Amino acid sequence: MTFLSQFATTTPPKADLFSMLGIDWRLLILQIIAFLVLVAILGKFVYPWLIKQVDARQADIEAASEAAVRAQKMAQANQEKVTELLAEAREEAAEIVDTAKSESADMLSASEKRALDLAERIVAGAHEQLDKDIANARKTLYNDTLELVALATEKVVKAKLDKKADSALIATAVKQTKETK
Repeated sequence: MTFLSQFATTTPPKADLFSMLGIDWRLLILQIIAFLVLVAILGKFVYPWLIKQVDARQADIEAASEAAVRAQKMAQANQEKVTELLAEAREEAAEIVDTAKSESADMLSASEKRALDLAERIVAGAHEQLDKDIANARKTLYNDTLELVALATEKVVKAKLDKKADSALIATAVKQTKETK
């Protein structure tokens, strides 16, 4: 029961509500006045400065946000430009490769033509030389044949004819041989 008795103590009938709660009303009024003076001082000196700082901070944050949006837009625009430049560079590279291929094909065909021309000149030169060699061989064969015919005629006739008679006799024999062919 001691526990309940602590709370159930009787209070004098003349005591007011503040006394029953353990509050000194004079001290409370003094604290309220001090609080109002503090609020007035804070409102006059601290709150305007604090509000200005908060507003400046808010403006800085908004400016930074706008700058970030602009930077993002610029980055996106730059990315698009980079993409376009890469596409142009790829096109130019393809053109360069195509040009190089066509130039190399042209150079190859020109080299082949020069080689073919050179081969034709070599073949033509070889034909000319062959024709000259054949003509020389025929001339030599003709001269050798004339000498052999002269020797054969001499043996057949058993007498040496003079050169003029030999030539006439050989020419007649050669003519007859050509006609029989």
